[in-house]
Amino acid sequence: MEQPIKILIVEDNVIIADDMQSMLEEIGYEIVDNVIVYEQAVEVLKTQQVDLVLIDIILASDKTGIDLGKHIRENYDIPFIFVTSNSDRATVENAKTVKPNGYLVKPFEQQDLYTSIEIALSNFIYGKQNASQGVAPESNTEDAPLSNSILKDSIFVKKQHLYYRIQFGDIQFIKADNVYLEVNTVDKKFLVRSPLKDYLEKLPQNKFYRAHKSYIVNVDHIDAINSKDIMINNTLIPISKDFKEFIISAMNS
Repeated sequence: MEQPIKILIVEDNVIIADDMQSMLEEIGYEIVDNVIVYEQAVEVLKTQQVDLVLIDIILASDKTGIDLGKHIRENYDIPFIFVTSNSDRATVENAKTVKPNGYLVKPFEQQDLYTSIEIALSNFIYGKQNASQGVAPESNTEDAPLSNSILKDSIFVKKQHLYYRIQFGDIQFIKADNVYLEVNTVDKKFLVRSPLKDYLEKLPQNKFYRAHKSYIVNVDHIDAINSKDIMINNTLIPISKDFKEFIISAMNS
């Protein structure tokens, strides 16, 4: 099943933190936790799945938000955004040393928060996608495929205004439709702009196969097979001769 982006808030002003949580939950994000000091944030990162962190630079502890940003950069592959009242040159220059994915100055509105998060996620996902393909970042990313990224056991797919994390095991099949791909899970469909061949390279090779020129299938979800098709969740999918032979060989092994 698709999951909303999981966000950790690190903010020592309880009123501001609660306000941020309300804004984010109203948009559709999931708040993993809402903590006030460095040590609490480190523990949450160690024990919980977190997709993005919002960090106040000044915290109620000896360690600052910049220290936390450094810890994240050294130990985790997730984006973070500094949320602070300080926009002076010294603070900004100090913050830049840990390469945050965004910098949001208080006070802000819900739309500002949403925009900062979405841009941070888009840039992060695009950067990972290029890194996995050995492509240098380009200055113009307007038409870049920002809708997915390789993760250890899941992939990000954008639907409407949010990025959802989908477990690889929940993907049943993927159908090419002109310049888009239709990613099918048990009960949802997502549109992704990507060539079928490129998308296949982002999926686990021991589970996903190109069954036909227009289809990628997860072999774990195949319910039945005949001479020309396979069935997944009551959907008939045409298959190539090579894939049919592969499946029959696997069945007999």
